[in-house]
Amino acid sequence: MLVNSEQITQALIETLQMVAFSLLFSAVLGVPLGIALVVTRKGHLLENAPVFNVFNSVINIFRSVPFIILLVAIIPLTRLIVGTSIGTAAAVVPLVFYAGPYIARLVENSLLEVDPGVIEAAEAMGATPWQIVFKFILPEAMSSLILAFTIATVGLIGASAMAGAIGGGGLGDLAITYGYQRFDTQTMFITVGILIVMVQGLQSLGNISAKKIRRR
Repeated sequence: MLVNSEQITQALIETLQMVAFSLLFSAVLGVPLGIALVVTRKGHLLENAPVFNVFNSVINIFRSVPFIILLVAIIPLTRLIVGTSIGTAAAVVPLVFYAGPYIARLVENSLLEVDPGVIEAAEAMGATPWQIVFKFILPEAMSSLILAFTIATVGLIGASAMAGAIGGGGLGDLAITYGYQRFDTQTMFITVGILIVMVQGLQSLGNISAKKIRRR
């Protein structure tokens, strides 16, 4: 049985929901972690080696685990949080654990690109460490942060497709259930095509936005 337009639309909606909620919760987790990695590292505003080493190690551990393994490994935690291990809501949990540390590292790299002279000027003006972070470093890094979040979102789109392997719903589930298991080549091409369009559109939007910020 071939899929119809309603099934494709529903799968697209589920993918967008997974990506949107995962990105939101991952940002809430990853941005503070990224900032903490920067300000607590050696020679920075709030140097604290033990805190830096703990955060750095935790992020490295989660980033070392392939997403498909992470999906299965935290099924008990997923059941505990959302009450089930299948469906769109269940897929959000491993996506957050996958993308949160990734965003933290991207944020860290973006903030470290800021010219040290900006920090020195802020300190000379008597700004507090947190004023330096929120009023000087973050605004200076905004263009790079937009590109970082674009990369993270593209990664989440790909990961959400993989979540279909365990019944996570969305385009990945549709591609596996119909395109692969039922040898429906047409459905496979449609889902891949939609994913390509999503990624291309998102990357273009991110590039344009970052360019506009850079010109200001």
